[in-house]
Amino acid sequence: MNNFYDTHQNSIDRFIDQALEEDIEGVDHSSNACFDDGLKREALLKVKDNCIIAGITLAQKIFHRHDPSLTLSPLCKEGEKLEAGAVAFRVEGKAKSLLSSERLVLNCMQRMSGIATLSHRLSQKIRHTKCKILDTRKTTPGFRYPEKWAVSTGGGYNHRMGLFDAIMIKDNHIDFCGGISHALEKTKAYLTKNTLKIPVIVEVRNGLEIDQVMDFPWVKRILLDNMSPKILMENIQKIDGEFETEASGNIIADNLVSYAETGVDYVSMGALTYAAIPVDLSLKAV
Repeated sequence: MNNFYDTHQNSIDRFIDQALEEDIEGVDHSSNACFDDGLKREALLKVKDNCIIAGITLAQKIFHRHDPSLTLSPLCKEGEKLEAGAVAFRVEGKAKSLLSSERLVLNCMQRMSGIATLSHRLSQKIRHTKCKILDTRKTTPGFRYPEKWAVSTGGGYNHRMGLFDAIMIKDNHIDFCGGISHALEKTKAYLTKNTLKIPVIVEVRNGLEIDQVMDFPWVKRILLDNMSPKILMENIQKIDGEFETEASGNIIADNLVSYAETGVDYVSMGALTYAAIPVDLSLKAV
């Protein structure tokens, strides 16, 4: 799971610094009032719900960036299935530093563990198919990287991180351009002019638009939007493996299996990040 941090280290470190500044703004009056500078204590991260635990590595980074002398000792693995009552890690160091960074750690891990748990549950529902579950850009502003990290921890997969690492031609792009063919001609010229090698995904709404996309074999993936499983299957058979396929729109836990069984390569679900229920965790003094 450290691969995610290694890949996105600058963005995650920037998030940590901004989040600590938001909460502390240079001083924690409560801790300063109660503790001498040299007082050291230990605490345990206790799990109160059954879950897939996520965010241990991020917690380690948060504690270290706030105070490099804090030491976190994991008592389980990132992405491990834990039952209520389990202890995820032990952390020790200056009491002031522990409590100044406690809330940020809990906020992150509660949300990340909720997302990882949902991601795992949905991925398991379709494990008999080739389909993979993708997240979307429907993330909490400022919290995208931890949320997407949690999706991958739970067994889901990350779509593009933002507008900068892929091109997705959606319905409004198509309509503003006057059609798919014109949008893709302009996209090809843009890629060539800027010597870019990034994936291109095109959203389609019907069979006619699929036909138009198939005239551009350099497109990586066709996104089939708001189609019933029956219509989706028919269109996947039409594409016949010439492009990657992705389904989106009105896909929920109750109908996920019927979409995955159409033969589609990917299903994207915004609910992975915006509808997950946070896991109850607490940091308790030893």
